[in-house]
Amino acid sequence: MSEPEARQNIAVERNLRAETQLYYDLHKPVVQPAPLLIALHGYGANKRQMMREALALVPEGFAIASLQGLQQHMKEPKEPGGPLRFGFGWLTNFHPEESVAIHHQALLDLMQTLVSEGVADPKRIFLLGFSQSCALNYRFAFTHPDHLRGVVGICGGLPGDWETSEHYQPTKSAVLHLAGTGDEFYPPSRVADYEERLRLRAQNVEFKSYDAAHEMVPSMREDVSAWLNKHAE
Repeated sequence: MSEPEARQNIAVERNLRAETQLYYDLHKPVVQPAPLLIALHGYGANKRQMMREALALVPEGFAIASLQGLQQHMKEPKEPGGPLRFGFGWLTNFHPEESVAIHHQALLDLMQTLVSEGVADPKRIFLLGFSQSCALNYRFAFTHPDHLRGVVGICGGLPGDWETSEHYQPTKSAVLHLAGTGDEFYPPSRVADYEERLRLRAQNVEFKSYDAAHEMVPSMREDVSAWLNKHAE
């Protein structure tokens, strides 16, 4: 055995703990504590973009927290020679369970902070996710079944271990899932059984399809607003 091979055979992976900061934008209504919508963006977006989307669909009187993903990456310039841009995501292929745990703890800490500050009504907290954050939010909602009034998934998927994981529990939270018939990532053939599968652990499930690609369209915003208004009562 050569010396490089011998060295490779004795290498052991270890880890150390490091601290990071997560950022969120907050919109507070006049009357507090208020129903709270926690909105999570998709891969490559950021908290400012998601706050704009949330403001366009949330009913009057809601607080909004737009949480930014912890995984930062560079994006191509908008035009040749322009500055590099930055996007954010929620998962990595390397030890993805650690990203899931950070996502869960971030949501728990965010809820606790806004409730303790008197911003949010703890009995009227809603979670909304677009694309990549959709399955992560379902993981949270069904792992912590008593924390949410409702969860909204838009143009996203279900957890890959939805039928097999022992972590997911039945919940009384309402579920609204919106899909686009022209979505290239989550086409109708992929999401056709989502309503049935969500009903494995939730009684109040609505599934709606729209003439849309992988995007939020005005009719989606209108339906989410009406749904939030109804379930916040």
